[in-house]
Amino acid sequence: MNENENIRFDCSRGCTVTRDKDDALNCNYRLGCCKLADYNWLAGIGQEQYSSFFEVRFKNTRKGIYRNTSGQSIKTGDLVIVEAQTGHDLGIVTLEGPVVARQMRCKGIDPESAELRKIYRKAKSFDIEKWQEAIAREHETMIRAREIAVELGLEMKIGDVEFQGDGTKAIFYYIADGRVDFRQLIKVFAEEFRIRIEMKQIGARQEAGLIGGIGVCGRELCCANYITSFKSITTSAARCQDLSLNPQKLAGQCGKLKCCLNYEVATYLDAHSRIPKVSEPLEFEDGHAYLVKTDILREIMYFSYDKSSMADVYALDAAQVREIIRMNRAGERPESLRSEPEPSLPEFVTAVGDDSITRFDNVGKKKRRNNHKRSRKGGKQGNENRQS
Repeated sequence: MNENENIRFDCSRGCTVTRDKDDALNCNYRLGCCKLADYNWLAGIGQEQYSSFFEVRFKNTRKGIYRNTSGQSIKTGDLVIVEAQTGHDLGIVTLEGPVVARQMRCKGIDPESAELRKIYRKAKSFDIEKWQEAIAREHETMIRAREIAVELGLEMKIGDVEFQGDGTKAIFYYIADGRVDFRQLIKVFAEEFRIRIEMKQIGARQEAGLIGGIGVCGRELCCANYITSFKSITTSAARCQDLSLNPQKLAGQCGKLKCCLNYEVATYLDAHSRIPKVSEPLEFEDGHAYLVKTDILREIMYFSYDKSSMADVYALDAAQVREIIRMNRAGERPESLRSEPEPSLPEFVTAVGDDSITRFDNVGKKKRRNNHKRSRKGGKQGNENRQS
């Protein structure tokens, strides 16, 4: 049997699960296979004051900072037993060293005063076996939990289920538009699954981060890649970037406005501050010029004498437009825009049709082959003539 066929990839927890010849279970951390993964750019740098702090991750986007009180030497990739609210949990160490202090600072955690949960010890083989048994129950539990919620008539969607490492507790992640009274639901869950229940409400963006996926940009979803705090996004972010207010293009896979709409808002607002507002046409000696388009980042404004046509468009810098507006308010009219060398259209770049489908065909080889065939035919004919 091929060794790769025995490997199971658990991308929700960022590890690989295999069994050796003695049927022993082995779990190994797989860097880059988990959501919200962090790069340790301070690897190899040791600071004693942060030697006991570790970042431990669990399923999907759930992770936390823990303090090592076991006395054991722990490093990145180790499976550890950590303190939980009730019982214990099993997670994978993903960060160590001074970079953990940077993560704590980003999350507002004071390493001296914060009461961090403890790392008890490294996970043993029976801990991993119990952990995998609990993981195997998650999918069936989620399907059954959705059926129960429908039977009780609750307007909620259970998006994911995560079992604790000891198998005694499960976290049910759900989405709901309004307030849900799930007291009866918890009783039914406790009787059905025989475990402790924790209900955790999440938003649509958090659900997309739990599930993961590829965005229209071709990259991994930002909510699954690095975003931990979700800020409000409005259509004003699209307006200031001069984007089309098309819901199908502005919405992400979660059905909400894309998080990336906020990335360049500050740059566009800064450029807008240097572009004058044109509420009426500019007055020239030969008529009125109407604003038809604005290149925000280049700070260039395009004007035309015919507001319903883009045939003859003239480009002006934002500073020039500001000066013309000042002259119009003073009763002055500058010369005609037609005195410019030639009208220019806004530059639109497209890659459609620029390249031919046969651009990768090696024409030179074909020519050389044809010449070689011709030379061989000519040689044969010459030999036949000599023999005759």
